[in-house]
Amino acid sequence: MKVFKQIMEMPKPAYFILIDPDKMECEVAVKLIQEAQDCGVSAALIGSSILLDAGLDQYIKNIKAKASIPIIIFPGILNSISVSADAILFLNMISSRNPQLLIGEHVRAAPLIKKYSLEAISTAYILIESGNLTSVQYMSNSLPIPADKADIVVAHVLAAEYMGMKMVYLEAGSGALRSVPAKVISAVKSKTGLPVIVGGGINSAEDALSKVESGADIIVTGTALERDDSLEVMKDISETLENYRNKRRI
Repeated sequence: MKVFKQIMEMPKPAYFILIDPDKMECEVAVKLIQEAQDCGVSAALIGSSILLDAGLDQYIKNIKAKASIPIIIFPGILNSISVSADAILFLNMISSRNPQLLIGEHVRAAPLIKKYSLEAISTAYILIESGNLTSVQYMSNSLPIPADKADIVVAHVLAAEYMGMKMVYLEAGSGALRSVPAKVISAVKSKTGLPVIVGGGINSAEDALSKVESGADIIVTGTALERDDSLEVMKDISETLENYRNKRRI
C-alpha cells in the first residue's frame, strides 16, 4: 500500500516520531523504533538539518529491518535521500522566500527520487515563530511567520492547497521554546481539508492533546525523544491520543 494512502487511513489523531541521525546512534534508533511500535506510534520520520554522516541509507536500512511502520524521509538537504525508505516528504517551505527551498532543492532531488522509485508526498512546510532561533530557521535562512498571525498562516495553507499539495506541516522547529499555538492550528483546520501535521516543541502529553483538540491530525515529537525519559514521554503521548480517539467514537 502506498504510504500516503496509509497515512490517510490511519486512525486520527496519529502520532509520528522524528529521528535525527546526527543526534541518535543507529543502535539507539533501532531500539526506539521497536519501542515506538509497541506504544502505537504510526510512522517514523528520519531527517536532520545538517546530516553530518553520509551513511543515511545504511542507517535507514538497519531501522527498516526492525520496523513494521512506515519509515519516511524528512529531508533537510539533497543528500537526505535513501532508496531504503518507504517514502519522502517532498517538502515545500512555502512560508519561506528562499528560492532554494521553494524549488531549487526540489529540482536537484527529483531525478534521484525518480531513480529510486521513492514515493514523494507533496507537503507544505510552514515555519511558525517559536520564541528562539531554531535549527531549521537558521539553516533555511528563512523568516518564520509570527505566532500571532494566524491569518497569514491560513493564506499560505490555502495557496499550498490550490497548488495541489497533499498535506500541511506546521513547524515550530527542533528545540522550539514554544510549540505551534492552538489558535493557529484551529484557524488552519477551519479553512482546509488537508491533513494537518504539527511538530516542534511538543514535550508532553498535555501539549500534544491541546494540538489535537485544536484540529491537528498528526502530532510529531523529536527532541523530546532524545531525553532520558523518552520512553515515558512517548507512552504518555500515545496513550493520551488513543484515549482521545476512543472518546470521539462514543
